Amino acid sequence: MADAPVTSFSNGKDVDLNGKSVLVTGGTGSFGKKFVQTVLERYKPRRLIIFSRDELKQYEMAIDLSPDRFPVLRYFIGDVRDAERLDMALRDVDVVVHAAALKQVPAAEYNPFECIQTNVIGAENVVRASLRNRVKTVIALSTDKAANPINLYGASKLASDKIFVAANNLSGHGGTSFSVVRYGNVMGSRGSVIPFFRKLIDEGADSLPITDTEMTRFWITLQQGVDFVLSSLALTQGGELFVPKIPSMKMTELAFHMAPDLPHRVVGIRPGEKIHEVLITEDDARNTLDIGDRYIVYPEFSQHGKLSRQRSNAKPVPAGFRFASNINDDWLSGDRLATMIAECAK
Repeated sequence: MADAPVTSFSNGKDVDLNGKSVLVTGGTGSFGKKFVQTVLERYKPRRLIIFSRDELKQYEMAIDLSPDRFPVLRYFIGDVRDAERLDMALRDVDVVVHAAALKQVPAAEYNPFECIQTNVIGAENVVRASLRNRVKTVIALSTDKAANPINLYGASKLASDKIFVAANNLSGHGGTSFSVVRYGNVMGSRGSVIPFFRKLIDEGADSLPITDTEMTRFWITLQQGVDFVLSSLALTQGGELFVPKIPSMKMTELAFHMAPDLPHRVVGIRPGEKIHEVLITEDDARNTLDIGDRYIVYPEFSQHGKLSRQRSNAKPVPAGFRFASNINDDWLSGDRLATMIAECAK
């Protein structure tokens, strides 16, 4: 029997960002904007730095969140590919949330050099700049596509995950703590299927395109993703890969609940796309602990990981455990989907 569905990710702890200097890379993206808004609502940081390469998005964000109204905000133009600029931006920073990435699977397949430069070299630059500036805590966003990857985006994010986890071996005792959060599709984020379906429905489409009738995906709201990162910041000791317990849904069910009267049109899988996504593989299971609302995957070689396994509420997952979207024991109902979509519209 599955546990009750998780609706928030506090885990009984809350990170303290009051008086801290916080920087978020990719700060003008869907996650970055929600993260900044949430931090402004809940905390009183000393500085909150939005680091991104798009001046137009920063201009538009500053209209809603102007430094005049929120004097703790700083808008830094920069790219994680630029090690020198990143090094300058991280001076006197306590916490880094690394959300910058090239995320579109077909774009990564077609532009592999660019994908590697941002997702892999950019990750290395964040690690080096954090170590040089003695940042206290770094947490990086990953994706379900990084587990058993079959596309370049997933492979690049797996490499990024490995870079951040291994960075704990470079920081030394009392140095920078690095960890990773990995979750599935974010409802309402730019480029995701729900806004795409909504646009087709609003424009009077006579059908909805489905890549494969058996396809399943994990789902999480943008606010849940931000809450998960904040609560993981409170739990991290270095070297962990945090995975939330989130629900799955078949794409045909998603399309049906969004437009019950519209037929489905099978269009085939895009290059590099999976039928089902995985968040934890069988090989990772032997290093995975269940702590209630999330799993924690530890590296075998990391001393940080060995020390941080000592958690009072943790229990090992069963042998052969696999957290995949098609064998999940938490499935979205139509009512829960509607509630999550409504939350995203707020």
